[in-house]
Amino acid sequence: MFLTERTMRIAQIAPLAESVPPKLYGGTERVVAWLVDELVGLGHDVTLFASGDSVTRAKLHSVWPRALRLGRPRSDPIAAQTVLLEAMSQQAAEFDVIHAHIDWLHLPLLSRLGVPFVTTMHGRLDLPGLQNVVRRFPAAPFVSISNNQRAPLGEANWLGTVYHGLPADLLHPGFERGSYLAFLGRLTAEKGPEAAIRIARAAGMPLRIAAKVPRGDRRYFKERLEPQIDGDQVRLIGEVDDGAKQKFLADAAALLFPIDWPEPFGLVMIEAMACGSPVIAFRSGSVAEVVDDGVTGFVVDGEAEAARAVRRLGELDRGQIRAHFEQRFTAKRMAEEYLRHYERLMGTGPKSRSRSLAPMIAVQE
Repeated sequence: MFLTERTMRIAQIAPLAESVPPKLYGGTERVVAWLVDELVGLGHDVTLFASGDSVTRAKLHSVWPRALRLGRPRSDPIAAQTVLLEAMSQQAAEFDVIHAHIDWLHLPLLSRLGVPFVTTMHGRLDLPGLQNVVRRFPAAPFVSISNNQRAPLGEANWLGTVYHGLPADLLHPGFERGSYLAFLGRLTAEKGPEAAIRIARAAGMPLRIAAKVPRGDRRYFKERLEPQIDGDQVRLIGEVDDGAKQKFLADAAALLFPIDWPEPFGLVMIEAMACGSPVIAFRSGSVAEVVDDGVTGFVVDGEAEAARAVRRLGELDRGQIRAHFEQRFTAKRMAEEYLRHYERLMGTGPKSRSRSLAPMIAVQE
């Protein structure tokens, strides 16, 4: 892998909804935190534009006092984003490259400032209207977090795919088989908590749910989930921080990931692998790219197959699951791959691949 010996001046632009890293739930901000710290560890000069309650090894440019979700009184998100864009504009010329993680918000500004920039898309891309945005900014470079994620927007200027990674020493593996099945994530219909409950019951195993109840899904929780949570077979733990997550995942027989949407990546899957825990996941979105079927878990088509997969967990080696995590999904590997893309944007690295590559072809090296 070609990596420049010079120190890069890199700006990382984080969302303001959560701090970096987030206090509780927050996938994008967590990944940004890991990426920033690894880039600093590799010797680069990194500035993080984020909320003031963020904690980072980089230089923190606080553009809003507190993360919007937990801040009191609640702030107008448009006001906060306006301040963010102005801060970017004032300091853009100080950087060799700018890396944005804020969806589409920055494109009109950064496309005109003359500084190399790249956008990592962290969400689903099959929503109405997004093709119109891509057509407005045909030269804007993007990085996807899975090959499947970019399929709806194949005409975008994709530089490549960089899978998420987390610090190798953040979570530690457990090598016992585990006594329960785990569900970790938002309690929304698309994440499949009802399917997880049915799978656990069909397999005859307890289910432990570590998850937040989003404000917009409280009715769903009250009507569809709460009646099934009996405190014994199905137990709700609530949101967990990294310390509690370690034990929760390491002590689990497997993580259930029965999603009903085109998951762009699924950070919880690699968190489970870091703990040595297998993943049983529905074949949707990025799942087949992240889970090595029969090695780090099972990719299944439906609840009946998932329940059968629970009975096959003894076929998997938890030490091997951890080893595959270390090979594929560490933060250092993620940072090194992003550095390669920064070099291409700056014209110092190997020539970029053609943007005409088919959207489903991996461009990682």
